[in-house]
Amino acid sequence: MPRPKLVKILSYVLIGLLLLLQYPLWIGNGGVFAVWLLDREIEAQEAENARLKERNQALEAEVNDLKQGLDAIEERARAELGMVKQGETFYQTIDGNNKEAAADKRK
Repeated sequence: MPRPKLVKILSYVLIGLLLLLQYPLWIGNGGVFAVWLLDREIEAQEAENARLKERNQALEAEVNDLKQGLDAIEERARAELGMVKQGETFYQTIDGNNKEAAADKRK
């Protein structure tokens, strides 16, 4: 029959070993907390990837429009470069509130 003091010491040692084994599981590298953090990072990266994928698809569609259609090229030339077709007349309207700003630009 084991001595009560020896049983008490043995139980403390076993509890200590159990706690030492639990540390890597919960807090250590590759533990539950680290996996949780990695899951959050993966979710954030997937959201960023989805946003970039949508942007890339929009850019690809724009490139295809520019390669295949003259209408898209004409629209960009008009909007970004201020170009007009031959035989067209360009009219610029000035809002009544912006007459002073337009007069300053002419000086």
